[in-house]
Amino acid sequence: MHAKEKPYACEICNKVFSRQGTLRRHLLTHTNEKPYACDLCNKPFSEQGTLKTHLLTHTKEKPYVCDFCHKAFSDRSNLRKHLLTHTKEKPYSCEICNRAFSDKRNLMKHLLTHTKEKSYACEICNKAFSQQGTLKAHLLTHTNEKPYSCEICNKAFSRQGNLKAHLLTHTKEKPYSCEICNRAFSRQGTLKTHLLTHTKEKQYSCEICNKAFSQPGTLKAHLLSHTLKKPCVTDYV
Repeated sequence: MHAKEKPYACEICNKVFSRQGTLRRHLLTHTNEKPYACDLCNKPFSEQGTLKTHLLTHTKEKPYVCDFCHKAFSDRSNLRKHLLTHTKEKPYSCEICNRAFSDKRNLMKHLLTHTKEKSYACEICNKAFSQQGTLKAHLLTHTNEKPYSCEICNKAFSRQGNLKAHLLTHTKEKPYSCEICNRAFSRQGTLKTHLLTHTKEKQYSCEICNKAFSQPGTLKAHLLSHTLKKPCVTDYV
């Protein structure tokens, strides 16, 4: 069989495969059948390989190691994604704005910012979100639950991302650097805010006087100029 030949086609979506076994596994994505279950937690999977990878989460085994920084992973695909952080390669690009991503899932999340679709709604306050993960994090604001705690200082957080950002305050690591001036930051959000100082973009505007600012903190400080009571001349008469 030639390398490019793919004689096995899916009758549902017409996707083609070079191996019959791969086609059989693909068909399970249409039927939602998950015949492989974990003996430890009963979580089902559609592919045996995915089950094997899942089992490593129970054993804490991480057999896939990065040759650059020696960071270890339990999943080979996670190692591949990690390697892109070293090569700076971003193979997934948005067809609308050409923004590039190293992870396909991040591209899919980004595409929702163009469609403005928010299909995940909070049952408590009806606030809607474009991503299920964001909704889950939002629900914790109602319960005040903080399941993610720092192993160094025991400070707790409602979001895993906030915990990761907090850990950098202990390690002093600054993995997010500006491509224009090389200034480094510990948080991606801080880098995004910093980039606005280069583009001169001012996306935070005052609802009272329409004055615009590049940083949310500057807007908050400005709002105080409206709320703070100014002394009247008659107060001194």
